[in-house]
Amino acid sequence: MTKPVYVLNGPNLNLLGTREPEIYGSQTLDDIRDSLVEAANGRAIEFRQTNGEGELVTWVQEASRSASALIINAGAYTHTSVALHDALRACTVPIIEVHLSNPAAREAFRLTNYVAPTATATIAGLGARGYHFALEAAIKMTA
Repeated sequence: MTKPVYVLNGPNLNLLGTREPEIYGSQTLDDIRDSLVEAANGRAIEFRQTNGEGELVTWVQEASRSASALIINAGAYTHTSVALHDALRACTVPIIEVHLSNPAAREAFRLTNYVAPTATATIAGLGARGYHFALEAAIKMTA
């Protein structure tokens, strides 16, 4: 049995569709989840969102044991969380970082990225489609 692809989402992503749609788009996180499940063609997806840093770290540790690959949109924790960085460094599966917007083209504080040095790949600035590219890559990496 193939292990699921974990898709972990950090703080404020539960507000997609209403929070700054000019930056993040109009799709909700539920819309993104539903479209990924459909695109996975039967491949199991473990899709989660949390506003808590500790919970996200715990899920990354779980993914290391239970997932075939990890797709992560860490939200603001991308720019602040050494704890998340350390958990990702210990992760033993491919990691694909996803951002709806392009953080490098935004505020200066978003240039700090604690996730990228741990990631196998990064997809940014493509909106919700970035999750689909990440899923396609994750499946190919683990086939």
